[in-house]
Amino acid sequence: MLKTKILQTLLILAVITACGRNNNSGSSQQAMPTDEKVFVVQEVLQTTKYTYLKVSENQSERWVAVSKLEAMPGDRYYYDKGLPMKDFHSKELNRDFETVDFINNISKTPLGQKAVTNTPIMQAPHGHSGKVVVPKNSDVSIQKSEGELTIAQIFADPQRYANKQVEIKGTVVKVNKSIMGKNWIHLQDGTGHNDKFDLTLTSNQVPPINQVQSFKGTLNLNKDFGAGYFYEVIVEDAEMMINY
Repeated sequence: MLKTKILQTLLILAVITACGRNNNSGSSQQAMPTDEKVFVVQEVLQTTKYTYLKVSENQSERWVAVSKLEAMPGDRYYYDKGLPMKDFHSKELNRDFETVDFINNISKTPLGQKAVTNTPIMQAPHGHSGKVVVPKNSDVSIQKSEGELTIAQIFADPQRYANKQVEIKGTVVKVNKSIMGKNWIHLQDGTGHNDKFDLTLTSNQVPPINQVQSFKGTLNLNKDFGAGYFYEVIVEDAEMMINY
């Protein structure tokens, strides 16, 4: 009888121990991130305050930018969200990048286990610009009717049109698609004021390049979208209009 009770007790203890192990194992699995992003550094370019890293991830290579960081080729970093910047020009490096991802937080250990080792950069480096610099197209010359608004008029007196709906016609010289959920359209009409001749519009539509097109949208001043996208003058939520 005593032996039976001892065996029963040992069996109960074994079950409790096994359950405890299973629970601990489950807790460990829950603590481990399931969607960690990680890259390996291939090349490092340093500037005064920022570090550009050529990295490999999922068998592909790309460039990212972070706050100043002592990194070496072969270093492995975990990271969270980033902001992709297309046609990015670094003045300090005097280099153009087709795309650079500006990373907020990175760490050599999973971010869920340790404080990040890099401070956030919600804007592009000082002296850099996320904006695309578009040269003046000397071939653009738009015939406009009397009273039609010109790009020169907008840049000469932007306060006059601030926070108002404007209609503007010009040649689409460049379109940057799907940046921060918008398409960025560069419009020129052959006019300008104080070397300002390229008007930027945001839109959900994608007009053909080199097409003469009219747009209607809201003109806003001093808009800062972050990551170097600052515009003294911009037409937002523009819609294409039918040209008769």
